[in-house]
Amino acid sequence: MTEPTKKVCLSIAGLDPSGGAGVIADIKAFTSFGCFASAAVTSITYQNTTGVFGAVAQSAETVIQQVKPIFDDYSVSAVKTGMLPTREVIDAVATMIGQKDVENFVVDPVVRSTSGFDLIDDDALRSLIERLFPLATVITPNIPEAERISGVAIENYEDIVAAADVMRGLGANAVLIKGGHQFEGERQKEKGETLATDYLFTAESVSEFSSPFVETKGTHGTGCVLSAAITANLAIGESLNEAIRIAKNFVAEALANPNHLGRGFHPVNI
Repeated sequence: MTEPTKKVCLSIAGLDPSGGAGVIADIKAFTSFGCFASAAVTSITYQNTTGVFGAVAQSAETVIQQVKPIFDDYSVSAVKTGMLPTREVIDAVATMIGQKDVENFVVDPVVRSTSGFDLIDDDALRSLIERLFPLATVITPNIPEAERISGVAIENYEDIVAAADVMRGLGANAVLIKGGHQFEGERQKEKGETLATDYLFTAESVSEFSSPFVETKGTHGTGCVLSAAITANLAIGESLNEAIRIAKNFVAEALANPNHLGRGFHPVNI
């Protein structure tokens, strides 16, 4: 049998019909790194670049019936989860991921919007932590998500460290906290330039990934694209640190060259 020429990546996430975030953004990111993209929809959202206007969650059964045929047919090299709206969906996904012994598994814990709006309830959050965190290669919360998961109010770098410690204590093997650009200070400045810095915490080390902070409205879907790019690079054999470095540079270049689509926050220019 001929070996497949592409690594298969699977996104299990919400559908953003405007194409800026969720599974559509993940598919574009996977493809950018030469991977074959597959996807299962967990929630149908109503949104565009100006905002989110509602969502309808899929049942655990419909999600599993999407995912099972993919695993039955393909050799899946990496999986990424995004919006998992209910405890039932989270439990079903965790069971299947555990059964398939997925080597590269990225959990983007979409639990709170950047504006501070909670997207899943506390019951679902407990299941996300208990069932998915121990299975994940890395979890990739932004600052608001890290605050809700850890219970730590993040106002500086020391708070980031404290939140990461809590999340690792909750079972996460590696934690990438995104959004260090929110904090001014010596750690975010180099030669007078403000940096966007993400922090990776593992049992062995703390690593920083920085790029020049870009003032842009082309930010719709940045978290999805970053985690999907990490997933793709893990699939093609990069180490976790190198996958994050490549993904960070990929997103930084996209932010520096916005596409100006839509009247709100433009989709990341993949």
